[in-house]
Amino acid sequence: MLGAGKVFVFFNCDDNKNESSMNIFYNNKVYRDTRTSRKKLWQKIKSEIEDERIRISEENLPKAEKAILNGDPVMASDFIQFGAIKSFDCF
Repeated sequence: MLGAGKVFVFFNCDDNKNESSMNIFYNNKVYRDTRTSRKKLWQKIKSEIEDERIRISEENLPKAEKAILNGDPVMASDFIQFGAIKSFDCF
């Protein structure tokens, strides 16, 4: 058996990132820790920006992209206003 892996979920939320504002029934897509899934997560973030549901400043956009595609996607939450990425163990 491979054991636990990580999956990531993007949540729309309030500006304070309160977990009570994160709704798994609204944001119900799970992204695995693979190159393809990370690219899809980045596409989701970009579409949320285009639809004006979240904000990332121009100067922080490359930092968020790097965290999602090559680093720890959860760290991209530091650059996102009205959104957050959380990780969960997957067995």
